[in-house]
Amino acid sequence: MTDKKATLSVGDKSIELPVYSGTVGPDVIDVRALVQEGVFTYDPGFVSTAACESQITYIDGANGVLLHRGYPIEQLAECSDYLEVCYLLLHGELPSPEENKRFHDTVKNHTMLHDQMRNFFHGFRRDAHPMAIMCGVVGALSAFYHDQMDVKSAQQREITAHRLVAKMPTIAAWCYKYANGQPFMYPRNDLSYAENFLYMMFGTPCEDYKPNPVLAKAMDKIFILHADHEQNASTSTVRLAGSTGANPYACIASGIAALWGPAHGGANEAVLDMLAEIGDESNIEEFIAKAKDKDDPFRLMGFGHRVYKNFDPRAKVMRETAHEVLSELGLENDPLLKIAQRLEKIALEDDYFVQRKLYPNVDFYSGIILKAMGIPTSMFTVIFAMSRTIGWFSHWNEMVSGDYRIGRPRQLYTGSTSRDYPKG
Repeated sequence: MTDKKATLSVGDKSIELPVYSGTVGPDVIDVRALVQEGVFTYDPGFVSTAACESQITYIDGANGVLLHRGYPIEQLAECSDYLEVCYLLLHGELPSPEENKRFHDTVKNHTMLHDQMRNFFHGFRRDAHPMAIMCGVVGALSAFYHDQMDVKSAQQREITAHRLVAKMPTIAAWCYKYANGQPFMYPRNDLSYAENFLYMMFGTPCEDYKPNPVLAKAMDKIFILHADHEQNASTSTVRLAGSTGANPYACIASGIAALWGPAHGGANEAVLDMLAEIGDESNIEEFIAKAKDKDDPFRLMGFGHRVYKNFDPRAKVMRETAHEVLSELGLENDPLLKIAQRLEKIALEDDYFVQRKLYPNVDFYSGIILKAMGIPTSMFTVIFAMSRTIGWFSHWNEMVSGDYRIGRPRQLYTGSTSRDYPKG
């Protein structure tokens, strides 16, 4: 924080506003006093507005930097695992070996779902989108733990965090199993977090399923790279819902609903749709030309990023992981994946893309990895939501732990002025 000031002139009136500085990043102007002067700021999409103060995640899009509690995402992906990152996001520091073991054990002991939840799944149509099922089931968790949802209790918030992190893989895998008409697989405490998810996704009672360690490692990296991304649309939704005092399960369900949108969590699914539209390597040049034509509506999905004006730091990790997975599964010659690899090469070498910094982003590579693993595109956003739950919860927890106000955005009204109802 600083004692700098900014002066805003409105007509013949000058309004002095305080300016604050964070530890890194741009300064922010405190505009809260404007309402007393009868004016608001206008910022569609809130792209120039800091709606909160946070210590969790920092992004420098111009330089391709993503920090969780100060740790670069590349270092976390290389040296940590998803549950350790969960602890970091939630508590602010990396755990000691004893804390790490205790946290891992606690999560493992909360992975089961209440048996009545099976009936809840069976209330959905078999062809329901798995995001619809996940949104409903997560919201319904509030009906099973209604006696432990005092948002003012730090202990109850921590218990809720453990439950959500532990149960989300079970919920996600059951969404997949239900759509396929296969029996639900119960979690196993002898497996790691990522291994357990793969086991519940692909295991059956008919035979012993042993998760491939290369795929489990890749899945863990996907979880880490999607764990949090600062004040995005879904995180802001969770904070806004939480500002009303709503229970945390309802707040997380609201984040899932926001993530469902194709402009947010559906980006890696859009990558696979694009690859299917291209269809064959022989069509790539035609589609590259369409992408360069400003009058053509076709867009290359998975290239560039709204936040990162340089290379997405998560994509560097995912690129290496994608090649490991393809090599492990012997899928280097898969037709869609061949198209993806050719597009990647063009984007990294073609001057048009290099000059505009339209590099492949994390969604491009994660879509390739999930496709190679045999996960249907309808599950991509579900896995994203499962990974992002700890980020949503950490932001919600940070907000309700301090002083906060109910969210109440303003508007620029352009409708009719007061008028009388017509008589006769």
